[in-house]
Amino acid sequence: MPQDLTAIDILARLVAFDTVSARSNRALIDWVEAYLAGHGIAATIVPGPDGKASLYATVGPSVSGGVVLSGHTDVVPTDGQSWTSDPFALSERSGKLFGRGTADMKGFVALCLALLPEIKDRPLRRPVHVALSHDEEIGCLGAPALVAHMLEHLPRPEIAIVGEPTMMRPVNAHKGINGYRTTVRGRAGHSSAPQHGANAILHAVRVLDYIAREAAGRRRAPILGSRFEPPYSTFNIGTIEGGTAVNIIPGKCSFRWEFRTHPGDDPEAIYRRIATFIEEEALPTLRDEHPEGAIETVPLASVPVFQPERDGAAEMLARRLTGANGTGVVAFATEAGIFQAAGISTIVCGPGDIAQAHQPDEFITRDQMEAGAAFLRRLADWAAS
Repeated sequence: MPQDLTAIDILARLVAFDTVSARSNRALIDWVEAYLAGHGIAATIVPGPDGKASLYATVGPSVSGGVVLSGHTDVVPTDGQSWTSDPFALSERSGKLFGRGTADMKGFVALCLALLPEIKDRPLRRPVHVALSHDEEIGCLGAPALVAHMLEHLPRPEIAIVGEPTMMRPVNAHKGINGYRTTVRGRAGHSSAPQHGANAILHAVRVLDYIAREAAGRRRAPILGSRFEPPYSTFNIGTIEGGTAVNIIPGKCSFRWEFRTHPGDDPEAIYRRIATFIEEEALPTLRDEHPEGAIETVPLASVPVFQPERDGAAEMLARRLTGANGTGVVAFATEAGIFQAAGISTIVCGPGDIAQAHQPDEFITRDQMEAGAAFLRRLADWAAS
C-alpha cells in the first residue's frame, strides 16, 4: 500500500467503501489497519456484531492524559436520493469534494489518518489516540464497547474531540436520543365483522396519540434560557407498518419512534410515562376486544445527553486551538455523551457543515479540510508541549 497519501487521497479511499450502517464496515477498518501498519503504527480492532468492527490506535508515550480523536465510519443510505455523481466515488467541483460521508464524517477521519504519521514523529509528551467506531448513524451502537476497551487497555485519556461537522466551531452540548419499536398484536378478520377482530392499527393510534400529547406538552412549556432550537425535548414517529388490505382487519401494527431529550430532562421518566399509559390504558382497551392482544416495546437506541462541563479541559483546549470566544450547541446527537459518561472531558469540533450531512450530493470543501488539518497540527503542538 502506498504510504504517501494526502488527506484527500485517503478520503477518496474511505468514500469508496460502502459503509452504510446496514452493511459491514470491516473492509474499511482492515484498510485503515494496514495503512497505519505501513507507518509503524499498531492498531487495535474491537470486533462488533454482524462482521463489523471498531479500531483505535495510539502515538506518543504510554501515559495517562492526552487526547482521543473520535470518528465514526458508517454512513447513511443513498436510496431514493438524486445524486449528480456516484456517491461512493469522490469527485470535486468548484472546491467541493462530493461523496457519501465526506462531511459526516469521513473528512475528519481522513485528516486524522493523514496526519497521524506526522504527529507520531513529533516529540510528544502526551499521547494522541484515534478511535473509529461503527453504527453511529443508527444509535451510537459501536462506541460504548470501543470506549470500554480503550479504558481497559490504555492509560486514561484526558480529552476526547469528536470530529462531527461543526465548521470547526467548538460545541459543548447536544440532546440525547432514545429510540424504540412498539408492536401491537390484535386479531385479524374480515372487515365486515369488526366485532370478531381487534384492529391493531386503531389500538396503535391510541399509543401514537399519547406520544403526540407528550410532544405537545413540551412545545407548550419551552425551557427558559435554553440555547437549543427548539428549546424543549422533541418526539418523532419515524415509521409505521400494518395491515394487508382495506377489507381485512389488521392483526399487527408496528411503529418506530424516538424522543430527543433536552439537558435536564429525565429520559427514563419520559419513557415510564409512555410505558405506564400502554400498560394501564392502551393494553386493557385492546384486551377488552381480544384477551390475547399484546403491546410490546423494545429499545433500539440510547444516546446520552452531552452537557457543558464547568471549566472543561476539552472545551478550553478546543477554544485555544480554534481561537473561538465561545461554544455552541447542536440539535443532532453524537458519541460525545458516551465519552463524557466515561469520565473523559469531551468537545465536538470538526470540519464540514452539518447541513450537508445525509443529503444528496453531500460535500465538504477544500477550505474546511485545510482548516481541519491546521487544527490537528496545532493539537500536535499542544501534545508536544
